[in-house]
Amino acid sequence: MENLPAYIGIVLGASALLTVYYFYRASNRSIITLSILLAWLAIQAIIGLTGFYTVTNTLPPRFVLLVLPPLLLILGLFATKAGRAFLDQLDLKTLTILHIVRIPVELVLYWLFVYKTVPEVMTFEGRNWDILSGLTAPFVLYFGFNKGKGMNKTLLLAWNILCMGLLLNIVFHGVLSAPFPFQRFGFEQPNIALLHFPFIWLPGCIVPLVLLSHLTAIRQLLKGNHLNNA
Repeated sequence: MENLPAYIGIVLGASALLTVYYFYRASNRSIITLSILLAWLAIQAIIGLTGFYTVTNTLPPRFVLLVLPPLLLILGLFATKAGRAFLDQLDLKTLTILHIVRIPVELVLYWLFVYKTVPEVMTFEGRNWDILSGLTAPFVLYFGFNKGKGMNKTLLLAWNILCMGLLLNIVFHGVLSAPFPFQRFGFEQPNIALLHFPFIWLPGCIVPLVLLSHLTAIRQLLKGNHLNNA
């Protein structure tokens, strides 16, 4: 990993911070939310720098300690009254534009492939089309929140569902391309980059926040409280 150009890590780090910033804005600039997210990034940075996640021959993989806490937090938000109240007050417009971070993220994955630290299957030249989510986010923001004609609920709902599918697709291929005992893809070049800092911030922060943004948007649109964001 020491052979990687510095700009790749810088772009990924900036993407993680941008994701946190947009989610902070969506939460009505909640200092508690921002503090939790920044603390999580700092903790994972410290752990990642020790090389803890590069040990891959354990069951369950140490990688679980990176991705499971955010997933449990998301589950807790949807399972509790206070959590659902928090989700329902998030700003839908900001959650929509948050997805532009997927553009630099996909560029990072492509660069990592070029430098032989992730397999081609994880890039837009392989089976990862998640960059479309980022590229279409500004257009969905514009046409989905047309002040003159009101909110296009159908467009927003369809886009969030489809883009969540694209996200789950790359998560699936990314996990099964890592050098874990259950690896299924990328044997010619396993996914090793995402076991190192700062790239651990992708599965540990960016992906959970992107997933949470989709789930929250879908919840708001189906409930109808999205009208408050129009």
